[in-house]
Amino acid sequence: MAIVGYVVLTLQFRGEGRRWTGYCKELGTATFGRSLTEAKSRLKEAVLLHVNTLEDVGERERFFQEHKIHYYHTKPKNEINICAPVNQDIFFQPYVQPIRELTLA
Repeated sequence: MAIVGYVVLTLQFRGEGRRWTGYCKELGTATFGRSLTEAKSRLKEAVLLHVNTLEDVGERERFFQEHKIHYYHTKPKNEINICAPVNQDIFFQPYVQPIRELTLA
């Protein structure tokens, strides 16, 4: 499958006891892990599944417009800045998600 574009998403991570939670601000997708690395991996997988499902049901374009998610035809090369509250328990990470061409089986 060829990459046809990109979206920049904001990932939020928070340590809660012995677990980490991960949340994608734009999609509303959330998950958790026993470590930060596990939470990051699970959230990136959940984001990919969310975006692919939107495409499968023909809702990606509408959803992106409704949630003000900007679609890029080329991978953003500049530094990505995000505005986030200062809190030592939470940190944010920009994430560039490739959008792949839908292939029908």
